[in-house]
Amino acid sequence: MLTRMGSGMTGLEAGAAAAANSAPGSGAIRFLGQDRSFWRLLIRGAVLLLLTLGIYRFWLTTDIRRFLWGNTEIAGDCLEYTGTAIELLVGFLIAIAILVPINSLFFLAALDMGLIGELSGLLAFVLLALLSQFAIYRARRYRLSRTVFRGVRFHQNGSAWRYAFFALFWWVAIVLTVGLAYPWAQASLERLKMRHTFYGDLPGRFEGSALSLFLRGFPLWLLVVGPLLAGAGAAIRAIDWPALAEAFGEGGSGLAARVESTNPGYASAIIFMISASAWAALAAAVLYPAFQALVLRWWSSGLRFGDVTVTSHLRIGQVYRAYVRFLLYGVLFAIAVIVAAWAAFALADFLTDASAAPEQNEITAAAVIVLGYVMIALGYSTIYQATVKLSLWRLGMEAAELSDIAALDHVKAAGKPSSALGEGLADALQVGGY
Repeated sequence: MLTRMGSGMTGLEAGAAAAANSAPGSGAIRFLGQDRSFWRLLIRGAVLLLLTLGIYRFWLTTDIRRFLWGNTEIAGDCLEYTGTAIELLVGFLIAIAILVPINSLFFLAALDMGLIGELSGLLAFVLLALLSQFAIYRARRYRLSRTVFRGVRFHQNGSAWRYAFFALFWWVAIVLTVGLAYPWAQASLERLKMRHTFYGDLPGRFEGSALSLFLRGFPLWLLVVGPLLAGAGAAIRAIDWPALAEAFGEGGSGLAARVESTNPGYASAIIFMISASAWAALAAAVLYPAFQALVLRWWSSGLRFGDVTVTSHLRIGQVYRAYVRFLLYGVLFAIAVIVAAWAAFALADFLTDASAAPEQNEITAAAVIVLGYVMIALGYSTIYQATVKLSLWRLGMEAAELSDIAALDHVKAAGKPSSALGEGLADALQVGGY
């Protein structure tokens, strides 16, 4: 499932809308960026992230967006990203100034022994969920207003709070239906976003069919969730619930033995659930690229700006190849890490000062472990972005074919830059994206 629901792929929307000023006829979007250049950008960024304790991420995000936007060509002209790292930094600081008092209040409320303390966790979860969706909408507004094509910017209006409550309702529906409501949630939220999206004075809209996405994704849902539900049903039938309640009601020692003796199906139920959960996890991992390809193709083909339509020809195999590349690079990186760790431990053992205090050696070892963990995390993040994320951007762009361009050649400039508060909140709440 797309983990950041509602954030969208602003550059592809921009590519569709930018066709308004392009030559008559139909055409495709080209991505001109080279993998080697993107690798260099990410590796340099990872090193600077390590040296600046993460502060450089605002500059790295800006560089990535400029690379992606600037190498996306429509009708001979490239998109332009005009955002700055300072805007992202200021937005993040403002977001922290908002979130710290809120978290502090919920922490103090949790200390209360009454009803407020009992409900503080639930209230905090709901509020943070709302803020996350609010941030997603406002971050999208910021990115659109910093996307320019031929001197005309994109922009977005509408209420971020309305979107947040709407999105929260749909996420509750998704949970209650075990994911079956996802297509209708996506279609509804995309329609809401695109109704408030403009390229200059040209309005956008979304025409993707929820039923179409449901029918394409239902077989994948059956393969992942079906066995899990079947396992849960088998487990429920295998348990003698009155005997189980009686065993728990007696309390005392020997509870496990009583449960097993009065519930001969208890072990079978556990085996059913473990097997079904393992299958669901494995199937979800294997089928996620297929699901991602289906959603991206469906979403791209639903984008409209005036009479300009987008048709995506993205193939599932293309997305799988991106993930295979990630796995191959990940294995090579893991081998390099193992060799480097062995060499580091050998060197440390050779240089260890036996006369040093044990506490000093423990502190040094802990620092090395933390440093190694951060470097590994940065390494895999770099590999993922350079293989999967860049490939998805390129595939999403180059698979999109634009039609009826000639009808849209009188777009006028409109809109103004939006604040980076939404980007800052999205970053602080870990719901941000490109």
